[in-house]
Amino acid sequence: MTDWLSEVRFNEQGLVAVSAIDADDRQLLMQAWMNAEALQATIARGEMVYYSRSRRQLWHKGETSGHTQTLIALYLDCDGDSLLAEVRQKGGIACHTGRRSCFYRQFIDGQWQECLPVLKSAEAIYGK
Repeated sequence: MTDWLSEVRFNEQGLVAVSAIDADDRQLLMQAWMNAEALQATIARGEMVYYSRSRRQLWHKGETSGHTQTLIALYLDCDGDSLLAEVRQKGGIACHTGRRSCFYRQFIDGQWQECLPVLKSAEAIYGK
């Protein structure tokens, strides 16, 4: 392990949380996970590579949809157990639902209400 990587405190599953924000307007786009390999790949590629817990494999963001995230800056929090990535989101869509952000539901009047529009249908993105 390189010195910079040893400063990251991965959890018992070998993962660290990472939040991606738009480098220009600072909107929170998504939260995901990285293992050491994903973090190293992100640094090497200059594009976000996450670890998919459901698929149990590396996930190069946008490999299927074309909505890649170019890494602009990466920050490690004071405890070393959370990352913040400033990214440029290709196509303006970060969420698999076709929205700009994965955080498209807001708690209003006792329920979750959708507050961001679908920019492109999932069928149009993935061909399903």
